[in-house]
Amino acid sequence: MLRFRQMKTLQKFSSVHAAFHNHFNQDRHLISRETYKAQRSAALAEWKTLAG
Repeated sequence: MLRFRQMKTLQKFSSVHAAFHNHFNQDRHLISRETYKAQRSAALAEWKTLAG
């Protein structure tokens, strides 16, 4: 928080970061490797369609 000069900038960054983090963060320790890779590939494909 100390690196942000204005609270508005911090709030904008944290809202974007939260959406990105929630989209890609998956509880790896709770699922199998195959399931994790499939979910990760699906999230990346969705991200590419949204960004492209």
